[in-house]
Amino acid sequence: MSEPNASATASLAEEAAKLDAADELRAKRADFVLDDTIYLDGNSLGALPAAVPARLADVVAREWGQLRIRSWEESGWWTAPERIGDRVGRIVGAAPGQVVVGDSTSVNVFKALVGGVRIVQGRPAGRDAGDAVRDEILVDESTFPTDGYIAESAARLTGCTLRPVPAPEMAAAVGPRTAVALVNHVDYRTGRLHDLPGTTAAGHAAGALVVWDLCHSAGALPVGLDAHGVDLAVGCTYKYLNGGPGSPAYLYVAHEHQPRFDSPLPGWNSHADPFGMAPAYTPADGAVRGRVGTPDILSMLALEAALDVWDGVSTAAVRAKSLALTDFFLRCVEAYVPAGRVESVTPAAHERRGSQIALRCADAGEVMAELIRRGVVGDFRRPDVLRFGFTPLYTGFADTERAARVLAAVLAGEPGAPGGVA
Repeated sequence: MSEPNASATASLAEEAAKLDAADELRAKRADFVLDDTIYLDGNSLGALPAAVPARLADVVAREWGQLRIRSWEESGWWTAPERIGDRVGRIVGAAPGQVVVGDSTSVNVFKALVGGVRIVQGRPAGRDAGDAVRDEILVDESTFPTDGYIAESAARLTGCTLRPVPAPEMAAAVGPRTAVALVNHVDYRTGRLHDLPGTTAAGHAAGALVVWDLCHSAGALPVGLDAHGVDLAVGCTYKYLNGGPGSPAYLYVAHEHQPRFDSPLPGWNSHADPFGMAPAYTPADGAVRGRVGTPDILSMLALEAALDVWDGVSTAAVRAKSLALTDFFLRCVEAYVPAGRVESVTPAAHERRGSQIALRCADAGEVMAELIRRGVVGDFRRPDVLRFGFTPLYTGFADTERAARVLAAVLAGEPGAPGGVA
C-alpha cells in the first residue's frame, strides 16, 4: 500500500460522487435518521428508520394507552408474529406461512436444532441414506459463541454428539450419523459468505437437515430459502433489517417440515387452541408452532414499521451495491493506508463475501476507538480485527471513501478533531 496523495484522493473522491449519483438506492438514505457520522456498524445495529418513532408513539399512546386489551384483536397484535414473519420472509426468499417473528436468535437456534433432530430421529429406519442412528450435530467451528453454546445444550438434550467443523468443509463432513448441521451464512468476524445451496444439498444427500443462521446475511444479500430447499433458518432483525436494539428474531420452518416440527419450547402461544387453557399440549398448524409465549409487542411493531423501508426494494440491487461498496472500500484502503498496517481477512471473491470488510490490524482496539472519536463508527473484534459493515440502503460511496481516508490518517498518526473527517 502506498502513501496517500492529493491526486489519488481527488480521483477517488470524484469517483465516489459519480457512483453516488448513479446509485438506484440513493433515495433510501432519506428514510433513515442519520447525521454527519460515517456509520459502518449496521452489521451490529442498523440505523433508525425515520418512520419508527411516530409509529411506536401511536402504539404506546393509542393502541396501548386507549384501546388497551382490545388491541390484541382490533390492532392486530395477536397475529403480528406471522404477519411480520411473512414480511421478513419476502426479504429472505420464503413464501408466506413459513416465518414467525419472536424471541431471540438464541432461543430460535435452540428450537430449530432440537426440532430438527426430532424430525430426523423420528423418520422410519432405513428411509434415508444409511441405517445408522442419527446421533450427531455438526456446528460451524467459528460460529458466533451463542450458537455454539446452544448447539452443545441441544446435543446433550437430544443424546447427540457435537462435532465442530470448519464451515467451508461442512458439506463434506455431513455423514450417515448426522442429524442436523448448524451453519452461519456469513461469518461474523471475517465477513466470509458460506455456500448455502451446496451445503444444504449435501446435507439432504446424506439424509440430514441443515439449520442456517442468517444474522449477517438477511437484508444484505439474496438468501433464497425456498429456492435452495432450506430446512430451517433463524436470524436477528436488528442488523441489516434495522429493527432496533433487541428487536425480535425469527424462525423459518419449511412447509414440508411443519407437520413434524416438535418444538422443545411448547408455549401456550403455539397451542392449537391457546385460549382453551387445556392441560395437554396440542401444537397449532403451520409457522405458529414456532411461537412460545406472549409476543413482545412494542419491539415487534417497531420492527414492522422499520420493514417499510424495504417496500419496492430488490435484494438483487442491494447485493449489487453491497459488492460495489466493499470493492470500492478495499480500493480506497489500498490507495490511502500506509503499507503493511492492515490486512483484509474478508475474501476478495464476490461469491465468498458478505457485506462487511474485516481488516487485521495489530492495534485494532486503539485504532477503532480513535476512528469513532473522529466520526467513523465501525467495531472491533478481539484480538486484532477492525470490522466495517456496509448497509446498502443508507451507506454511500462518499461515506466509504471518507472512512478509508480517516482510517489512513489514524494509522499514519495524523491529528484529527473529534467528530471531524481528516
